[in-house]
Amino acid sequence: MSAISAAQPASQGVASSAPREASRAGQLYIVGPVYDWVFFLLPPTLALGLGILISGSPLSTSQFHLWGQEFSVAGLLIGAFIHAHLVIVFFRSHGNPQIFATHRLRFLLAPPLIYAAMLSSAWVLVSVSVLTTFWDVYHSGLQTFGFGRIYDSRQGNDPMAGRRLDWWLNQLLYAGPIIGGATMLDHFGDFDEFASVGDTFFTKIPALMTGYQGIFAWALLGFGSVFIVYYLASYWRLRAQGYRVSLLKAFLYASTGLCSVYSWGFNSWGEAFFIMNFFHAFQYFGLVWASEQRNLTRIFRVSGLRAAKPLAAVGLIAAGFSYGFWVESLDSEIEWLWAVTLVVSMMHFWYDGFIWSVRKKQV
Repeated sequence: MSAISAAQPASQGVASSAPREASRAGQLYIVGPVYDWVFFLLPPTLALGLGILISGSPLSTSQFHLWGQEFSVAGLLIGAFIHAHLVIVFFRSHGNPQIFATHRLRFLLAPPLIYAAMLSSAWVLVSVSVLTTFWDVYHSGLQTFGFGRIYDSRQGNDPMAGRRLDWWLNQLLYAGPIIGGATMLDHFGDFDEFASVGDTFFTKIPALMTGYQGIFAWALLGFGSVFIVYYLASYWRLRAQGYRVSLLKAFLYASTGLCSVYSWGFNSWGEAFFIMNFFHAFQYFGLVWASEQRNLTRIFRVSGLRAAKPLAAVGLIAAGFSYGFWVESLDSEIEWLWAVTLVVSMMHFWYDGFIWSVRKKQV
């Protein structure tokens, strides 16, 4: 109880404590209770349920021809959703005047330079293509890590307390099941792309990973078990030193970790890519809308309208999915077009990695 409330009469103290407690509860969230549960906290669990629901259904098994390619409904939608969330990073980087002014050279020079490098060298093009696969894994773990650290800060904790522990936990829970689980070859098989440039070193990696996957799996299981015990013990000590446990962070990390282990590790329903990419992209759309809605109303020139925010939200979704469906329609053998999509992917992973830090300094 604060000194102010302690000095008040009992009746006044009881009457005024409820609003303060409600305000305190609201401050524990990034945006607000409803928004956070819908866009940040529940998506991993809901995505797992959705993946199980569509598994074996016509949505995922029936194929149709479009743009000269064969798709399932689920495959087309998740492919478009993935690329849609990648491209909307530009609303945060180039669309936010304060952010753009802070790193103007990165935003203007990096995309054309990377694009030119890929067009000038097939080896660079293939390298970037493979790199984006694994940068995506790293980036996805960091997104959950970032949400958790914000929830920690909402509790008033030291921003450095447990930071390294959380980083390792999220990388372990996201990348670990990929390396030791059922979807390992789906990721490392991308190294076969180096065969198109005559490389014989990197093309051996898929076979190497397959041959030693059992060893990797047991090593990760052993290390992971020890680390989880160490993680919990470390936070127990931090709590004794005054650290305040964020139940929201705990729920997010636990639910995301279990979803990752079950999906990437076992892929029992055959929908691991759908599940993991769906909740990640959904969270990111929620993040961009929460942080950029004012800029979006300006970008889509609807600021003065009564329905400015709904129209801006529609604009964000339409812009993202227009690009996403365009990418799905592309022939990946058209290198100059495929290179555009790789630039967008690279910029998403890179820009998003430091934009949050810039925002922290602004706040």
